[in-house]
Amino acid sequence: MTQESELPTSTTGGLHGRRALVTGGASGIGFACAQALAQAGAKVTIADLNEEAAQKAASKIGGTAWAVDLSDTAALEQLSIDTDILINNAGIQKVAAIHEFEPEAWRLIHRLMLEAPFLLIRATLPGMRERGFGRIINISSIHGLRASAFKSAYVSAKHGLEGLSKVTALEGAEHGITSNCINPGYVRTALVEKQIADQAKLHQIPESEVVQKIMLTESAIKRLVEPDEVASLAAWLSSDKAGMVTGASYTMDGGWSAR
Repeated sequence: MTQESELPTSTTGGLHGRRALVTGGASGIGFACAQALAQAGAKVTIADLNEEAAQKAASKIGGTAWAVDLSDTAALEQLSIDTDILINNAGIQKVAAIHEFEPEAWRLIHRLMLEAPFLLIRATLPGMRERGFGRIINISSIHGLRASAFKSAYVSAKHGLEGLSKVTALEGAEHGITSNCINPGYVRTALVEKQIADQAKLHQIPESEVVQKIMLTESAIKRLVEPDEVASLAAWLSSDKAGMVTGASYTMDGGWSAR
């Protein structure tokens, strides 16, 4: 018996016939989610700014690639997207004090991480309503529920995403559409790796000390979250078994928010 066949059907075979779109799907949490959904039987489209990376990732899971700049929100306004599952994952980070934060960099984070999810949800809802089924999963963050200094754009965008997700849940409920957030702490991704150098500079400590002294200081479990841990929850939320779960925010933060 293979390892895959030993897993519950809700995470390995429960999505046959479903179509999924994962933004920022070429790497990190996005690719882990794309893999999990494909393993569960879904046909997955990987949306990513990097066309070559998107095509490479899609080829690994038997999916399709969509090269798109989600920060160009004007180009998204007329989209119509036919999918059963939408995972809003694409994101970037910039660490800077408010008085030193470049306004355009601040706006870019909000376009990519709040305005684009709104427009993609808007584009997918008509088809979901028509079929009476939809799963919208927003990869939020512990920073959608808590704040940290030097992350004004990221924290405010994630807090906005939380509100958008809840409104979507209320509007979609009678049509079989659920909307939920996943709120991980620091995940072992390239985005987090990049932050280590920025945090070291801001706090004037060696990079080797950033994870323990800055990133994990509030977490009871002293390790980074793994991308496949986030993906396993996303796969379940995408399934029929999660039909009564909506408007929720699932923390995966090692106990950070328990404080």
